[in-house]
Formats: sequence, structure tokens, C-alpha cells
Amino acid sequence: MQAQKHGDLSTMPAANLKSGRVQTMFEGNDPAEQSNNTNPEEMGEINDMAALLAESTTPINIKRGDVVEGVIVRIDQDEILVDIGLKSEGVLSTKELPANGYGSFNELHLDDKVLVYVIQPETPDGHALLSLKRANAERQWRIAEEQYKNAELLKARVIDYNKGGLIVDVSGIRGFVPISQILNLKREEVASGGDNQETAAKLQSMKDKELQLKIIEINRARNRLILSERLAVQEWRQRRREELLDELKPGEVRRGVVSNLANFGAFIDLGGADGLVHISQLAWSWTTVEQRYKVGQVVTGTITKIAPFGAFARIEDGIEGLIHLSELTPGMDPKANLHEGQQLQLRILRIDADRRRLGLSLRQADELDTKEAATEAAPEGAEAASTNAASDLTGMSLEDPTARAESTTPTAEKETSAAARREGRNERRDRPERANENPLLSHLPKEDEGETTAMAEAFRAAARQRSKDETEDSEE
Repeated sequence: MQAQKHGDLSTMPAANLKSGRVQTMFEGNDPAEQSNNTNPEEMGEINDMAALLAESTTPINIKRGDVVEGVIVRIDQDEILVDIGLKSEGVLSTKELPANGYGSFNELHLDDKVLVYVIQPETPDGHALLSLKRANAERQWRIAEEQYKNAELLKARVIDYNKGGLIVDVSGIRGFVPISQILNLKREEVASGGDNQETAAKLQSMKDKELQLKIIEINRARNRLILSERLAVQEWRQRRREELLDELKPGEVRRGVVSNLANFGAFIDLGGADGLVHISQLAWSWTTVEQRYKVGQVVTGTITKIAPFGAFARIEDGIEGLIHLSELTPGMDPKANLHEGQQLQLRILRIDADRRRLGLSLRQADELDTKEAATEAAPEGAEAASTNAASDLTGMSLEDPTARAESTTPTAEKETSAAARREGRNERRDRPERANENPLLSHLPKEDEGETTAMAEAFRAAARQRSKDETEDSEE
């Protein structure tokens, strides 16, 4: 009776239309029907969630040597737990952390993203063993490989040296700069190597300095990183030179460093490109001109330019002056008589260092030469006159006594015989006199005898003549 009362429950309507499957079917919310009526946007969201769910259940393939990024989820005094996507967190020992700076204990916080190196994918405890220090080194090796491929320049600090070169720190990697690739070493210092005391001292002085370098060889397997300072500076200067040539404009004022000095000027490093400042444009040439030259001084000048009002002459590199028309030789046409490169003796008339002006005179230098020539000729004329006078006196003493007697007395025969007797006595008297010579001249130095010969002969001739006259007067 009860079975007939209820009959088939599946075909009987439910008393409560708001409950169970009846409610679902009644309202048209059957899951099968709902899936057929879902719009595309809802289907996309469902697919994304399904993909994420599938990914979370798929194990991540991590092996030794991998460098992966993780998130810090726990920090203890001895270890740090990092989520790298495995079933369990990886363990990072705090003992390997640096004392300060990036990666130090005080610089790490919860939820920080860090790059770690996988030392062991899974330990017996089920955790991965990680290293922050090795991760930084591996990361830097990868960066170094990219820098090598792209021929990039980098900076590194010198941390040590040996006889072969310098050891540098390239963001945690030890690099080596051979002695032949160091910029400020001379060729002979490179040849002698670090065994030379002076070279070793230079290498030691470079410790803790930051150098601009270029990688010339890299070998990750052998931990080999070779760099060059010479090539780095050459390439940097070449790049900078091209940039400066595009930037520089006439009239600009820039600061520079003197890189080299030459007789014709100074080379200035403008920060990658060298420029020449000619000596004529250096201020110090005129700053000290008054100390090196004086007004009235005669100098040698070289004609550099002919002008309608005179000519310009250079007395040294960077120092030029004007020879005005009025200071040229009278009647001189500068265009016809002067030419560039001609050297002249010039007199300095005035010096104005502040205005960089110098007054020169060719005329006054010529007048000085004329006066000096006249002064030098005067002693020669006096000496010639003295010589001539001595010759006249000598001639007087050497002329024939007979002829002299004939021209001065009317009775030639009488006085001729008398003169002959006197001449014989005089010759006897002259012999001892010639032997003794003049006592006043005997004390002269030998080097002065040549200069006084003419005058001495003149005095001797005059003395003999007076002696003869006195003898004749006494006999008469």
C-alpha cells in the first residue's frame, strides 16, 4: 500500500520545489545545460585557472649550477629560506653572506627577490642547498661574456699586483691586467717586468685605483678573465674624440689638462681629444718677456710679415714685434728690400707685455754698428800714424850724412872731411851704445817688444842725432 502511495519517486513532482535537483531543473539551472550556455569570456578565465593549476602540480626541473630567482620567505640567524618554486624551500646559509653591502644579512628582508645559485637540488632533508655568493659570481660571468661580445668598456678596482701585472676586482670576479697592457708604463719598464724595483714600485702605487678596462680574453671554465687598460683608453679616446668634434664650436671656452709640451707649443687634453695651443698663443711667453729682454738690447729677428707701415719680426717663438717705416734704414722700401724669413740685427725700442707689443728698430741697430766700426778703426789709424812718424824719424837717422852736409853748408869739401872724421868717432861711440841698447826698453816684457819696436827705433835715431850735433858743437 505504501508503494502504491508513493509510486516511482523519479516521476513524481517534489513537494518542495525549492530543494535539491528539482530546484535546479525547475529553474533551468542544470549543470549540463549551463555548460552549453557559458559565454567565451568565462571560458577563458576557466582555462587560465586550469593552466595555473596544472603548472603548480608539474615539478620544476632544477639542476646543480643553475642560477634562479627566488623570494625570501623566512630569515633565521643561521639560515634563510628561499622559495624557488620547488615542493620545499631552498636553504641559504648566512655564513657565506658578505659583512656589508649588497647581500649582507642586514640588507635582506622578507619577500625580497634574490638571485641564488643551486649547489644541490635536494638534500636528504628535502630542501635545496643554495648560495648567494656564487650566484653573484655566476651572474657577473654572464655579464662579462656579454661585455666581451659587445666590446664594452668597464671599470674595476686594483686589489693586488704581481711581477706579471695587476689583479683587479670586476664585480666579484678576479681579473688580470698584464704588464704590457698597463697604460702608464714605458717600454723599457715593460721589458724589465715586475722584477725591476722601479716597475714594482709603480705597480704597487696603483693599488686601490680604479681603472678603465676592456676584456680581451674570457674563459669561464678556467675562471680566466684578461683585461687591457691600453685598448680601453684608446677606444674611449676615439669615441670621445668623435663626440667632441661634433660638440665643439668656435669661440667656446673649455678646460683641459696639459698632456705634452713641445718647442712650438703645448698639447691640451680636452677629455678625449688633444688640441694644440701654439706658443704664440701662450700667455707665459709675454709674461716673462720683460725679464728676458731689455730696452736698447740688440737681438736677432726674423721677418715674418711685410706691411704697408713696416715689417713684423720674430725674436723668438711667440714673441713678435713691429719695425715701423720710420725705424727702417733711410730710403729702404720694405717690399723691395725685405722678405719673409730674412734675419736682421734689431734694437728693442719698447716692451709692452700687457698689450703684447714690441717696438723694434733696424735703423738704430745699423747706426750702432757704424759707430762701433768707427771706434775700432780709430786705434788702427793712430797706430798707423805712429808707425809713419817712427819711419820718418828712422829715415832721418838713416839718410846719408854726406848728402845732408852738402845741402846745409856752402864749403862742401872742407866740411866733408870734417864730417868724415866725426863720423868715424861717432861710429866708435855708437858701438857700446848698440851693445847696451836703451836701458828703458830692457825691462819690457817680450810680448810687448813687437808693439814698441817702431817707437824704440825712433827714439834711438833721435838720440844718435842729438849726440852727433852735440859733438859737432863741442869741436867747433
